[in-house]
Amino acid sequence: MERKTYRILDANFNRAREALRTMEEFCRFVLDDTDLSARAKQIRHHLCDQIKNLDAELLLAARDSESDVGRTLVIPQPQQRQTLIDCFLAAAKRASEALRVLAEVSRLVCPAIAGPLEQERFEIYTLEKEVFCRLPAIRFRQVQLYVLIPAGEDMPDSRTLELAKLCLEGGADALQLRAKEISDIRFFRLAEQFVVLCKTYNRLSIINDRADIAAAAGADGVHLGQEDLPIEKARIFFSKPPLLGLTAHSESELRRAAAAGADYVSIGPCFPSPTKPNLPAAGLDYVRKALDILQSTHTAHAAIGGITFENAPLLLNAGIRTLALSSAVCSSPDPLKTCRKFKEIFPPKPPETCYLDKTDT
Repeated sequence: MERKTYRILDANFNRAREALRTMEEFCRFVLDDTDLSARAKQIRHHLCDQIKNLDAELLLAARDSESDVGRTLVIPQPQQRQTLIDCFLAAAKRASEALRVLAEVSRLVCPAIAGPLEQERFEIYTLEKEVFCRLPAIRFRQVQLYVLIPAGEDMPDSRTLELAKLCLEGGADALQLRAKEISDIRFFRLAEQFVVLCKTYNRLSIINDRADIAAAAGADGVHLGQEDLPIEKARIFFSKPPLLGLTAHSESELRRAAAAGADYVSIGPCFPSPTKPNLPAAGLDYVRKALDILQSTHTAHAAIGGITFENAPLLLNAGIRTLALSSAVCSSPDPLKTCRKFKEIFPPKPPETCYLDKTDT
């Protein structure tokens, strides 16, 4: 019976260690997150340290890979891994299951390590959740064309939704609904339809200013200005991790936004903007400085303000990955064609960037 016990321990030790390595690699190479990858590594090393308390010779001697009945088991409908996040989540589940077995069975031969192994299982749960909370930001990093859709008292909601649909058909990766001077109930009902439309095209839906309406309508996130709710308060409205964006017109605002945990910041206005004529242009020097600051953070970016076909290449050459457009598209006589033309400016996305959703384009 002792040999069978050690055989179970050996199999689940290997299973947990391999799963933790997969989680570590995801945090390291997909998230580019030093802290999370270090935590996954620490859990793995701690697991190895606990297993050292077992008799290594008995552990190895109990292994019988050749006659393991599990080698020939065939699952009729095996789970399909279609994205890297699928691989991470599967690894997290596999690691926690293996740790549960290790904690239970180790009590038979080495009770002292059962408690630490059980604690590791809860650390895996926490790490899994923290990575899950980062997913909206990861998805935003794939956004190239981000269009701000206006809504207002003098603009029929049908026109707002028609404009949004044209932009989506034109290739916009994310849309933001900006409603001014309309009632809350009208804003909410419009936001609901806006979100459904974005979901139909598998694109990000973001609501400007109003975290409450964004959450109630089921939007992917909210974009907050300097005078809006703090990020930590806006997050409370959402039942699942939201995409949280902030406006940053200066280096100080940019640093505060990143420190507050913004998933992305809008940098600008890059050039004189007809949408905000009273706000001076920040210029390319600020854009370059902002990118340098953000390089050491987990916060993505979107350049905004006065962007045209003529000056957009300047931003892309400076390192900008996401362009946020408003009047350049929405005031165009053909928003669909304009979106397609802007999309042609971007370099092709490498296939490996589409690791969250296989239907992303």
